[in-house]
Amino acid sequence: MPRLFGTDGVRGLANRELTADLALGLAQAAAAVLTQGRHADELRAAGRRPVAVVARDPRVSGEFITAAVSAGLASSGVDVLDAGVIPTPATAFLIDSIHADFGVMISASHNPAPDNGIKFFSYGGTKLPDEVEDRIESFLGKQKLAPVGDGVGRIRRFADAEDRYVVHLLGTLPHRLEGLKVVLDCAHGAAAGVSPDTFRDAGAEVIVIGADPDGMNINDGVGSTHLEKLQAAVIEHGADLGIAHDGDADRCLAVDADGDVIDGDRIMAILAVSMKERGTLTDDTLVVTVMSNLGLRRAMAEHGIRVVETKVGDRYVLEALAAEGLALGGEQSGHVIMTEFATTGDGVLTGLHLAAEMARTGKTMAELASVMTVYPQVLVNVRGVDHHALADDAEIAAAVAAVEAELGDSGRVLLRPSGTEPMVRVMVEAAEQDVAERHAASLADVVRERLAIA
Repeated sequence: MPRLFGTDGVRGLANRELTADLALGLAQAAAAVLTQGRHADELRAAGRRPVAVVARDPRVSGEFITAAVSAGLASSGVDVLDAGVIPTPATAFLIDSIHADFGVMISASHNPAPDNGIKFFSYGGTKLPDEVEDRIESFLGKQKLAPVGDGVGRIRRFADAEDRYVVHLLGTLPHRLEGLKVVLDCAHGAAAGVSPDTFRDAGAEVIVIGADPDGMNINDGVGSTHLEKLQAAVIEHGADLGIAHDGDADRCLAVDADGDVIDGDRIMAILAVSMKERGTLTDDTLVVTVMSNLGLRRAMAEHGIRVVETKVGDRYVLEALAAEGLALGGEQSGHVIMTEFATTGDGVLTGLHLAAEMARTGKTMAELASVMTVYPQVLVNVRGVDHHALADDAEIAAAVAAVEAELGDSGRVLLRPSGTEPMVRVMVEAAEQDVAERHAASLADVVRERLAIA
C-alpha cells in the first residue's frame, strides 16, 4: 500500500481522496502521536491541555477540512487556535512564536483549487520527519484519545494571527523599501491580505494583482506558476520589481523592470552575496538541490561561497541547513529558506529581502541578478519506463559518462527516477541551448530503449 504522506504532507482531490473522515482521523492520530513522551509529561505537570494552531489557504474545501481537523483535535483533548486564512510560513512562525505544541496547515500549495492537503508542524514550527509521519499514519483506525469533561479541547479564533506575522516580517528587514514600486501577484491565495499590507508598511508603492480569492480561483492563471500577468503588469506600471507567490505563499519568484523572470536560483544568488557581505551567511555556505543551475554554482565559487547539494525537495534543504546550522538555502522553484527568520520557505519574507537589497544597494533587479549567468537547462521526462532499473544499467551510465566528457566543465548531466510513476527525468545543462537539447534528446533515447517496459 502506498505511503499516505507525500513529500509535503497528505494531498489529494478534496472530498474524494482527501475526505472529511480522513481529515478527522488524521487529526486524531496526530494528536495521539504529537502529545506523547516527555512533552506530554510536562503538559500534565503544568495542568494544561496541548495547543495547536490550525490555518488554511482560501480554497473552498478548506472550510470543511478545517472543521474536520479542528473537531479531531478538540475531541482528542487539544485546544485549537483557528488562525483562518494565512500563509503556510505564517502558520509555522505562529506555532514557534506562541510556543504551541504543534500545528496544521490546510493547503495544496500551487495545485489547482479542487485539490487540498494537510501538513503538520511540530513544536517550534518545523516540518515532521518521515518517521513521525509514518507513526501518525500507523495510528489511523486505532484507539483514539477520548477525554471527557474538562479534558475536551476548545476551539477559539486566533484573532491577531495576521498582525503578529506582519510585525515579525517587518522586524526582519535590513533596509526599508521607500522609493520602490512593486507589483505583487498573490495567486488569489493565502498571501492576498498579508503580502500587500507588509510591503506597504515597509515603505514600497504597491500594485496588487491576484488578490481576490473566491475559493475556486487560487493559482488559476496567476501566481508563481503563471507569470505572464505579472510580467505584463510590471511593464504596464513601470514598476521596479514584480513578486509572485504561490497559493500558500511559501514560494517567491520575481520579475525585473523589463519583465524578465528571476527564478529561485538567481534569488538565492542575490541573497547569498548580500548576506556574505553583511556577515550573516553562516560559514559562507548556500544549500541547494541537484536541480539548481550550474550558473549558480559557478557564481557562488567566484564569490567564495560554498555550495551544499541535496536531493530535490525543500525538506531535504531544511535537513541540510539544520545539520550544519546554516542560514540560507532553497530551490530553483522559489522555495527560499532563511533560517534566521523562518523554519520553512517563506515567499513574503523572500520578496521583502529581495526588494530590500535593491533599496540598500540602489541597483536594479537586473543588475543584481547579473551576479550569475543562467546556463541553458533542458529537461526531458521519459515516461513508461522501468525507472527502478536506472541505477543498474551500465549502458545508460556509459552514455552519461560520454556526454559529461564532451561537456567538460561547461555543462552537467542529471538523470533522476521519479518517485511516484514509471518515469525518468533527463536534465542536461550546457553553455549553448542547442547543445543541451541535442544531448538531452540522445540520452532520453538511450533511457527509452534500455528501460522500456515489455
